[in-house]
Amino acid sequence: MRIAVVGVGRMGAIHAANLRRHADVTSLVVADSDRQRAQEVAHRLDASAATVDEVFTSSTEAVVIAANTAAHAELIRRAARAGLPVFCEKPVAADLAESIQTVQEVQAEGGTLQIGLMRRFDAGFQAGRALVRSGRLGRLHTVRSVGAEPDPPPATYLSASGGIFWDALIHDFDLLRWITGREVAEVYACGSDAGPQIFAELGELDTAMALLTMDDGTLAATTAARCNGAGYDVRMEVCGDADTIAIGLDRHTPLTSVEPETTFPSADPVQSFLERFAPAFEAEIDTFLQVARGDLENPCDGREAVEALRVAEACWRSQRERRPVRLTEIVSF
Repeated sequence: MRIAVVGVGRMGAIHAANLRRHADVTSLVVADSDRQRAQEVAHRLDASAATVDEVFTSSTEAVVIAANTAAHAELIRRAARAGLPVFCEKPVAADLAESIQTVQEVQAEGGTLQIGLMRRFDAGFQAGRALVRSGRLGRLHTVRSVGAEPDPPPATYLSASGGIFWDALIHDFDLLRWITGREVAEVYACGSDAGPQIFAELGELDTAMALLTMDDGTLAATTAARCNGAGYDVRMEVCGDADTIAIGLDRHTPLTSVEPETTFPSADPVQSFLERFAPAFEAEIDTFLQVARGDLENPCDGREAVEALRVAEACWRSQRERRPVRLTEIVSF
């Protein structure tokens, strides 16, 4: 297959490297608004550098988009109009209304759009979902999730990220729906900018928490932190009336027990999502190639991503207005 990657910054370069190693990829093309960066990545990976326009006018068979968020929607539309299956890093677009419109346009063109919510492809989260869906946990009553980064992203990223609910907690909101099979009915969210001064200056939050009520009454509590000095930490506990499971609890969990004679976890933490989810990034790209060939149904299409964005939008509104927000208040398809 001849695959093109548009946007080869940090995330795009990782996707490009994974594609270059894939047995089904016979030709790789990379494009970026920074022509020199595209050429450097192309040289490093024995790929071809091209302009964005050339990507959509050549013999490309599928497109991976990892450009700046502001460019996502138009690039997705171009791929759909060109009849190209497209994988795009989250989010679909810079706001919810444009995300919905973009997904609708892809559907009208009969196109294929897979969104990069990579935690769905993590072995632990997949195993947890299978156990929940099997009924082994019985009736779910509580879900708790943690997402924490050891160091805040650079200011240039924060200013364009959309905020902690949109950028960080979006993964937790997606996993809640995907693992439980239920929809979020109501949220109550709060946050703090008491960390590094850059957050207050940008009007962003460095810490956030959301309490979500699912449509079957299950309660979920999810937290995110941008300044977790112990290390990168992503975990989830799913509790039912028959059993409880923990996802992401292993020797890398940056958590120290103070109980006597307790040595687990041993606190050998990873320092970034790139390390923690490296196998998941490979798995989602492998899945996309199968989807592009028509060998597999799309496991994470644009509508799935929009539903997670709706929860993020509800949390943002709840935090700003200091009140519970029903999902019925948030625009939908």
